[in-house]
Amino acid sequence: MYVLLVASAFNSLTQRVHAELRDHGHRVAVELALPHVSLTDAVRRHAPDLVIAPMLRTAIPEEVWASHTCLIVHPGPVGDRGPSSLDRAVQERVLRWGVTVLQAGAEMDAGDVWASVECAVPPVGKSDLYRGEIADAALEAVLLAVDRFASGTHTPRPQDPATARTRPHLRQECRRIDWEVDSTERVLRVLRAADSQPGVRDELLGGEWYLHGGHPEDRLRGRPGELLATRAGAVCRATVDGAVWIPELRARRTPGGPVPLKLPADVALADRLPALRERPAPLHTNPGRRTWSDIGYREEGQTGFLSFAFPGGAMSTDRCRRLLEAYRTACTRPTSVLVLGGGRDFFSNGIHLGVIEAAQDPAEESWANINAMDDLVEAVLTTTDRLVVAALGGNAAAGGAFLALAADEVWCRSGVVLNPHYRLMGLHGSEYWTYTLPRRVGAGVAERLTSEALPLSADAAVGLGLVDRTLPCSPAAFAGETARLAAQLAALPGTQSRIAAKKERRERDEAARPLSTYREAELAVMRRTFFDPAAPYHALRRSFVRKETPTATPEHLARAVPGRRAAAPPARPGADAGNAGVSGVPRGSVAAGVTGLAAHDGAPRPAGC
Repeated sequence: MYVLLVASAFNSLTQRVHAELRDHGHRVAVELALPHVSLTDAVRRHAPDLVIAPMLRTAIPEEVWASHTCLIVHPGPVGDRGPSSLDRAVQERVLRWGVTVLQAGAEMDAGDVWASVECAVPPVGKSDLYRGEIADAALEAVLLAVDRFASGTHTPRPQDPATARTRPHLRQECRRIDWEVDSTERVLRVLRAADSQPGVRDELLGGEWYLHGGHPEDRLRGRPGELLATRAGAVCRATVDGAVWIPELRARRTPGGPVPLKLPADVALADRLPALRERPAPLHTNPGRRTWSDIGYREEGQTGFLSFAFPGGAMSTDRCRRLLEAYRTACTRPTSVLVLGGGRDFFSNGIHLGVIEAAQDPAEESWANINAMDDLVEAVLTTTDRLVVAALGGNAAAGGAFLALAADEVWCRSGVVLNPHYRLMGLHGSEYWTYTLPRRVGAGVAERLTSEALPLSADAAVGLGLVDRTLPCSPAAFAGETARLAAQLAALPGTQSRIAAKKERRERDEAARPLSTYREAELAVMRRTFFDPAAPYHALRRSFVRKETPTATPEHLARAVPGRRAAAPPARPGADAGNAGVSGVPRGSVAAGVTGLAAHDGAPRPAGC
């Protein structure tokens, strides 16, 4: 079928629906619901068999839903209605939730039900939940609804008005934290329900801020509301019965001013932060502790696990350097397998565009950030005394995707979406991708992936040879499944032979063409872009991090992309397949379609949320 996705942004869920519908053989195109752009005309132009809205903040016009079957993905169970469904589920700490695919009509969220799937609600932030359990349930429901529609025999089930529950938008008044009264448990629920958007409005150090993210701290104590310490860019703030770590802040927008940036808390507060003790993030954390660290290391037998979880998957210069230090420490340990990643949310989205935009000299910070990323990737590529596994429990894009390709094996949870390209940010890219990508998929496929700039499902990535293994498990089970498989890998009789062969292969590759030449060639192009004020990268970055509204749907999304079926992985080509880079920028609005490259995911705001 020809399926048109209508969305307010090409966010993580829309990308996943796009990728998985193509995997199921459907032709897929996207139209963004934008101000001053007629959605009615766009749908008429596409003439699709079916319209699906994975994430839509506005109503579909009657002219559209009256002439086409339009399916709305609502992040709530049957009967739940309202614009803050997922926010309320997290803040009220429900244990089970669901996703409903319903038909668009005159009344919001009241249409006939095509499919509904339940899911667990673990104690995580809303955006993590949205990209994890909610996205899994949404894809199951969407695929079921599409199959039912295609059959031509299914009749959707009307909702029972007696069981419907319509709840209003969750305003800041309902999210307010009273630091003198609220327990740590309530503070965490409120923070997690607003972690990516909209944040929790609060007063701090004489200013108004939106607080983003929250993690418990079991040892530090102080006067409720007081700032106690800093760690890895976050601030620790006292509650009545404990404390919480808050990783990011965003200033409240002033009338007529630019959209403020969401930044590491210490960067946002740089001009007013008092002298606080820096509590270094513990690399080895006792499992019984309740504290926060964005980097951690543990061992199980012959396997080491170096985990990291950066908000939005964004890796600033500081984060790259700290992760590199931890990686080097992990490489001193007597293990034969090192697992990099393994968390349930983002693996990495590359350089931190928000920190770069906020820097006094964005060009210099861009240069420092890409070099720090390259240092980390180089360390992985040159590790020859053990096998390195990149374990992706969540999405990866741009330099983050190529960080994963530096490992010997890439394992992905089945729901992962990959964006192995830089083009939409006007960048050629680095992270040694001109070495790692062609050697995995060949020069031709590398050219296509980097020029098409479309998301890939984990299954499609396996078919291309980009990924070695998918793990069909829930987000909560991914770490355990990764540990089980890594232990098996370490115990295999042939693992030591593989390590020896890996070392020999790296030496042959180095003799044929040194790694340094790949880096030099990539960085020469990046440097010209960074330090050219007229380069599109600067406008694209600014538009992306400040959430400027696109003026049109980008051509590469509006085109109908043919469906494809997952294929067996191809034989690996030679290591030196040349440079497949494409650095042009698609026509249309600078911000349109740019997601997952750095600071955030495009804001997990599902239909009406």
